[in-house]
Amino acid sequence: MTTPSVLVCLAPGTEEIEAVAVMDIMVRAGFNVTTASAAEDGNLTVTCSRGVKILADAPLVKVADEEYDCIVVPGGVEGATCLGESALVLEMLRQQHCDQKWVAAICAAPALVLEKNGLFPDAHKACHPAFIEQINEEKRNTKRVFTDHDHKLITSQGPGTALEFAVEIVLVLAGKEKAKEVTDPMVMIPSLHYDKKFA
Repeated sequence: MTTPSVLVCLAPGTEEIEAVAVMDIMVRAGFNVTTASAAEDGNLTVTCSRGVKILADAPLVKVADEEYDCIVVPGGVEGATCLGESALVLEMLRQQHCDQKWVAAICAAPALVLEKNGLFPDAHKACHPAFIEQINEEKRNTKRVFTDHDHKLITSQGPGTALEFAVEIVLVLAGKEKAKEVTDPMVMIPSLHYDKKFA
Protein backbone atom coordinates (compact mmCIF):
# COMPACT_ATOMS: atom_id res chain seq x y z
CA MET A 1 0.00 0.00 0.00
CA THR A 2 1.27 3.44 -0.93
CA THR A 3 1.87 5.75 2.03
CA PRO A 4 -1.06 8.20 2.21
CA SER A 5 -0.28 11.87 1.66
CA VAL A 6 -2.11 14.65 3.46
CA LEU A 7 -2.00 18.42 2.96
CA VAL A 8 -2.93 20.70 5.86
CA CYS A 9 -3.81 24.23 4.70
CA LEU A 10 -2.85 27.02 7.11
CA ALA A 11 -3.70 30.72 7.18
CA PRO A 12 -3.42 33.60 9.65
CA GLY A 13 -6.05 32.92 12.30
CA THR A 14 -6.20 29.15 11.80
CA GLU A 15 -7.40 27.31 14.93
CA GLU A 16 -4.19 25.81 16.26
CA ILE A 17 -5.59 22.77 18.07
CA GLU A 18 -7.36 21.64 14.92
CA ALA A 19 -4.28 22.10 12.74
CA VAL A 20 -1.77 20.56 15.14
CA ALA A 21 -4.01 17.62 16.07
CA VAL A 22 -4.24 16.63 12.42
CA MET A 23 -0.51 17.16 11.81
CA ASP A 24 0.39 15.09 14.87
CA ILE A 25 -1.98 12.21 14.14
CA MET A 26 -0.84 12.01 10.52
CA VAL A 27 2.78 11.71 11.69
CA ARG A 28 1.83 9.02 14.22
CA ALA A 29 0.12 7.12 11.40
CA GLY A 30 3.28 7.30 9.29
CA PHE A 31 1.59 9.38 6.60
CA ASN A 32 3.35 11.95 4.44
CA VAL A 33 2.05 15.25 5.78
CA THR A 34 2.69 18.66 4.22
CA THR A 35 1.71 21.95 5.85
CA ALA A 36 1.22 24.89 3.50
CA SER A 37 0.65 28.57 4.18
CA ALA A 38 -2.05 30.33 2.22
CA ALA A 39 -1.02 33.71 3.68
CA GLU A 40 -1.24 36.40 1.01
CA ASP A 41 2.29 37.62 1.78
CA GLY A 42 3.69 34.11 1.41
CA ASN A 43 4.93 34.10 5.02
CA LEU A 44 5.59 30.57 6.25
CA THR A 45 5.17 31.57 9.91
CA VAL A 46 1.43 31.49 10.55
CA THR A 47 0.07 33.16 13.67
CA CYS A 48 -2.95 31.14 14.73
CA SER A 49 -6.18 32.20 16.41
CA ARG A 50 -4.78 32.07 19.98
CA GLY A 51 -1.36 33.44 19.10
CA VAL A 52 0.48 30.15 18.64
CA LYS A 53 2.90 30.33 15.72
CA ILE A 54 3.24 27.42 13.28
CA LEU A 55 6.00 27.23 10.67
CA ALA A 56 4.55 25.83 7.45
CA ASP A 57 6.60 23.58 5.18
CA ALA A 58 5.93 25.69 2.10
CA PRO A 59 3.75 28.42 0.62
CA LEU A 60 0.61 26.84 -0.84
CA VAL A 61 1.45 27.95 -4.37
CA LYS A 62 4.64 25.83 -4.28
CA VAL A 63 2.81 22.57 -3.45
CA ALA A 64 -0.50 23.16 -5.23
CA ASP A 65 0.31 20.86 -8.15
CA GLU A 66 1.13 17.87 -5.95
CA GLU A 67 -1.41 15.08 -5.49
CA TYR A 68 -2.80 14.37 -2.03
CA ASP A 69 -5.01 11.63 -0.69
CA CYS A 70 -6.65 14.19 1.61
CA ILE A 71 -6.66 17.98 1.84
CA VAL A 72 -7.45 19.29 5.32
CA VAL A 73 -9.04 22.68 5.97
CA PRO A 74 -8.91 23.74 9.64
CA GLY A 75 -11.25 26.26 11.21
CA GLY A 76 -10.78 29.41 13.22
CA VAL A 77 -12.99 32.22 11.92
CA GLU A 78 -10.17 34.37 10.55
CA GLY A 79 -8.27 31.39 9.16
CA ALA A 80 -11.31 29.81 7.54
CA THR A 81 -12.32 33.16 6.07
CA CYS A 82 -8.85 33.55 4.56
CA LEU A 83 -8.89 30.01 3.13
CA GLY A 84 -12.41 30.54 1.80
CA GLU A 85 -11.28 33.65 -0.06
CA SER A 86 -8.22 31.97 -1.60
CA ALA A 87 -8.80 31.17 -5.27
CA LEU A 88 -5.98 28.64 -5.08
CA VAL A 89 -7.47 26.80 -2.09
CA LEU A 90 -10.87 26.67 -3.77
CA GLU A 91 -9.42 25.38 -7.03
CA MET A 92 -7.48 22.68 -5.19
CA LEU A 93 -10.60 21.58 -3.33
CA ARG A 94 -12.62 21.47 -6.54
CA GLN A 95 -9.91 19.41 -8.22
CA GLN A 96 -9.72 17.08 -5.22
CA HIS A 97 -13.47 16.51 -5.44
CA CYS A 98 -13.25 15.98 -9.20
CA ASP A 99 -10.47 13.41 -8.66
CA GLN A 100 -12.66 11.63 -6.08
CA LYS A 101 -10.12 12.13 -3.33
CA TRP A 102 -10.79 13.08 0.28
CA VAL A 103 -11.36 16.55 1.75
CA ALA A 104 -11.63 17.15 5.50
CA ALA A 105 -12.94 20.40 7.02
CA ILE A 106 -13.56 21.28 10.65
CA CYS A 107 -15.14 23.99 12.82
CA ALA A 108 -16.05 27.10 10.79
CA ALA A 109 -14.47 25.74 7.59
CA PRO A 110 -17.45 23.65 6.40
CA ALA A 111 -19.49 26.89 6.42
CA LEU A 112 -16.94 29.57 5.52
CA VAL A 113 -14.92 27.58 2.97
CA LEU A 114 -17.18 24.86 1.55
CA GLU A 115 -20.78 26.05 1.87
CA LYS A 116 -20.00 29.70 1.16
CA ASN A 117 -18.33 28.78 -2.12
CA GLY A 118 -20.82 26.15 -3.24
CA LEU A 119 -18.40 23.25 -2.74
CA PHE A 120 -19.84 19.79 -2.01
CA PRO A 121 -23.43 21.07 -2.34
CA ASP A 122 -24.87 17.55 -2.20
CA ALA A 123 -22.83 16.39 0.79
CA HIS A 124 -24.02 16.35 4.39
CA LYS A 125 -21.81 18.43 6.69
CA ALA A 126 -21.11 18.78 10.39
CA CYS A 127 -19.93 22.20 11.55
CA HIS A 128 -19.25 24.29 14.64
CA PRO A 129 -22.61 24.94 16.37
CA ALA A 130 -22.13 28.70 15.92
CA PHE A 131 -22.03 28.23 12.12
CA ILE A 132 -24.37 25.29 11.58
CA GLU A 133 -27.20 27.55 10.40
CA GLN A 134 -25.02 28.59 7.46
CA ILE A 135 -25.17 25.02 6.20
CA ASN A 136 -28.12 24.11 3.96
CA GLU A 137 -30.77 22.89 6.40
CA GLU A 138 -31.34 19.65 4.50
CA LYS A 139 -27.61 18.88 4.57
CA ARG A 140 -26.79 19.66 8.22
CA ASN A 141 -25.37 16.98 10.47
CA THR A 142 -24.98 17.31 14.25
CA LYS A 143 -22.47 14.51 14.86
CA ARG A 144 -19.09 15.34 16.35
CA VAL A 145 -17.45 13.93 13.23
CA PHE A 146 -19.38 13.04 10.10
CA THR A 147 -18.05 11.18 7.07
CA ASP A 148 -19.99 11.43 3.83
CA HIS A 149 -18.49 8.47 1.99
CA ASP A 150 -20.43 9.18 -1.21
CA HIS A 151 -18.69 12.55 -1.57
CA LYS A 152 -15.42 11.69 0.21
CA LEU A 153 -15.92 14.51 2.71
CA ILE A 154 -15.14 14.46 6.45
CA THR A 155 -16.48 17.32 8.58
CA SER A 156 -16.35 18.02 12.30
CA GLN A 157 -17.37 20.53 14.95
CA GLY A 158 -14.35 22.16 16.54
CA PRO A 159 -11.24 22.00 18.74
CA GLY A 160 -12.82 19.49 21.11
CA THR A 161 -13.48 17.05 18.27
CA ALA A 162 -10.13 17.54 16.52
CA LEU A 163 -8.55 14.25 17.65
CA GLU A 164 -11.59 12.25 16.52
CA PHE A 165 -11.56 14.18 13.25
CA ALA A 166 -7.89 13.39 12.68
CA VAL A 167 -8.33 9.71 13.51
CA GLU A 168 -11.23 9.54 11.06
CA ILE A 169 -8.83 10.67 8.33
CA VAL A 170 -6.53 7.79 9.27
CA LEU A 171 -9.50 5.43 9.25
CA VAL A 172 -10.66 6.31 5.73
CA LEU A 173 -7.15 6.37 4.26
CA ALA A 174 -5.59 3.35 5.99
CA GLY A 175 -8.30 1.35 7.76
CA LYS A 176 -9.30 0.31 11.28
CA GLU A 177 -6.09 -1.49 12.22
CA LYS A 178 -3.99 1.60 11.52
CA ALA A 179 -6.45 3.80 13.43
CA LYS A 180 -6.26 1.43 16.41
CA GLU A 181 -2.46 1.38 16.18
CA VAL A 182 -2.46 5.17 16.45
CA THR A 183 -5.09 5.57 19.18
CA ASP A 184 -4.14 2.78 21.60
CA PRO A 185 -0.90 4.41 22.89
CA MET A 186 -2.67 7.79 23.12
CA VAL A 187 -5.11 6.63 25.82
CA MET A 188 -8.06 8.08 23.97
CA ILE A 189 -11.44 7.76 25.67
CA PRO A 190 -12.39 4.08 25.25
CA SER A 191 -16.11 4.78 24.98
CA LEU A 192 -15.66 7.49 22.38
CA HIS A 193 -17.78 6.84 19.32
CA TYR A 194 -17.58 8.90 16.12
CA ASP A 195 -21.36 8.94 15.85
CA LYS A 196 -21.89 10.49 19.29
CA LYS A 197 -24.34 13.37 19.01
CA PHE A 198 -23.30 16.85 20.08
CA ALA A 199 -24.85 17.41 23.51
